[in-house]
Amino acid sequence: MAGRIRDVDIALVRERSPIAEVIGEHIQLRNAGGGNLKGLCPFHDEKSPSFNVTPERGMYYCFGCSEGGDVITFVEKTEHLPFSEAVERLAARAGITLQYEQGGYVPKRDHGERARLIEAHKAAAEFYRDKLLSPDAAPGRKFLSERGFERADAELFGVGYAPNEWEALTRHLMGRGFTAEEIVKGGLAKDGRRGPIDRFRGRLIWPIRDATGDVIGFGARKLIEADDGPKYLNTPDSPLYKKSQVLYGIDLSKKEISKRSQAVIVEGYTDVMACHLAGVPTAVATCGTAFGEEHIKVLRRFLLDQSAATGEVIFTFDGDAAGQKAALRAFADEQKFVTQTYVAIQPDGLDPCDLRIKQGDAAVRDLIASREPLFQFAIRSTIARYDLRSNEGKIAALDAAAPIVAGIKDVGLRKRYAIDLDRWLGFMDERFVMQRIAEVGGAQQGRPQRARRAAPIDPNVRVEGELLKLAVQRPALLGPRFDALDAAAFTGADHVLIHGVIVAAGGMAAAGFGGREWVDRLLEHAPDEAARGLVTRFAVEVIQAEAHVEERYGAAMLAAIEAVAVDRAIAQVKARIQRLNPVEEQQEYNRMFGELVALEQQRRVLRDRAAGS
Repeated sequence: MAGRIRDVDIALVRERSPIAEVIGEHIQLRNAGGGNLKGLCPFHDEKSPSFNVTPERGMYYCFGCSEGGDVITFVEKTEHLPFSEAVERLAARAGITLQYEQGGYVPKRDHGERARLIEAHKAAAEFYRDKLLSPDAAPGRKFLSERGFERADAELFGVGYAPNEWEALTRHLMGRGFTAEEIVKGGLAKDGRRGPIDRFRGRLIWPIRDATGDVIGFGARKLIEADDGPKYLNTPDSPLYKKSQVLYGIDLSKKEISKRSQAVIVEGYTDVMACHLAGVPTAVATCGTAFGEEHIKVLRRFLLDQSAATGEVIFTFDGDAAGQKAALRAFADEQKFVTQTYVAIQPDGLDPCDLRIKQGDAAVRDLIASREPLFQFAIRSTIARYDLRSNEGKIAALDAAAPIVAGIKDVGLRKRYAIDLDRWLGFMDERFVMQRIAEVGGAQQGRPQRARRAAPIDPNVRVEGELLKLAVQRPALLGPRFDALDAAAFTGADHVLIHGVIVAAGGMAAAGFGGREWVDRLLEHAPDEAARGLVTRFAVEVIQAEAHVEERYGAAMLAAIEAVAVDRAIAQVKARIQRLNPVEEQQEYNRMFGELVALEQQRRVLRDRAAGS
């Protein structure tokens, strides 16, 4: 059994694993101001970004689902790994050799299951790639050559060849120290009568990588007519590979997708290759399954599609009936994107790979440039099934297309397509068409629900939150005045809890200038996971002040909190004065009145300081 990883090594892994870089391999991050970055959360589906990363303190936090932590936590949760395996994964990424306290250095064979399967897939990809140069792989090389791909292209995409043998890969991997159980569990082999046999035999192989570049599965194309299997065979779902979440080419495309705010969805591995080589580096493909909701989530994190005007998703399909049907299926998920969605279909039915062979790279680029809005395509494809020369045909087409138009959420866009539909059908009666669509829409949606109004935030609670963010992020700005506050100064339950953590950690006197060390100290003194989550949240949430005025802002927040405490004291004194008899209890009355005057003077000073922010 592996020993415990040394604390000094864990700290080194955190130090050499920049959180923005690690998270940036999974989602697109953009500047959010104040040194923070923002993106679409990988842990829940959302329309606008609420996932924040603070590189200065090495923390992340989502204000939508409350997931948060450091770079190790992120790897644990995104890769579904235990803590030690997440550390090992980051260590390998950073080139760090870990030492274990019970038994010294632990070789790779003792690493966790996911790390082992990743290593097995890497070794398999290298094996297949080398075999592409063997004499037996001639049919595979011919296949690539006939589709316009050269040796350098195959190397770029890691294309390989699986020997037409029962156990070629299995023997190779077992010779490298992998067990039969690991090879089968990863989908590289399957159980035979006398042990594991290779899953892929006599096929051209494409390694399928996740967004970080790790090989997690393979796609295999049949080369031998005697092979009674399907034309394309993919890795089955495994601890690494979930076909509903995998996009071939995402490792090569993600940067360009983010840069261009564009993703091109094609149908196969060779289409991805053709697009990239033709100058469309945003192309990706699904792997043996239809494009669905989980694929949308993957793409949205790189598109960061929070505005319909800033991005586009382009589906390419064959021009035949099957291709049109696939495009209409895509329409069902269209509005799960925020960006604009399009369809690009070559009239002669050529896919991007065939188009590149016959007409060259420019033709592929022109295909993508000639995209048609997906709404328009869906409507026109629907009405094309009807005879528009008769009124009966026009009405039938209108009724078939009306649900599509009624389903468009954007009111302005829905109206424009209703006008277009009227024109395409030849009614020349916009009111009639719009009424028909409205009737369908009403039946689809039912009576609209009244929107709920959000409860206003108590200004004092907002001030508490700002002060506590400063205490976590910029403690040097607050000093002993903060430490003089007691728990009664805070009213929100979360605020009382985080204040208690700060006190337990030694307060501002122990915080120094803050930074990662101070946040780590707070996490150590947090009594439970809920408190740790709050520490992370307050370490990441943006302070509502520009950096150059943070010092004055901190003084103002302190003054505001102190003023609230004085308000409470004034209310208590007034209540006591009202219970006194000014004649019979004159001495106590005068003393309390003097205390009230002093408190009100203190409140005026504090209010002036608070207003100075």
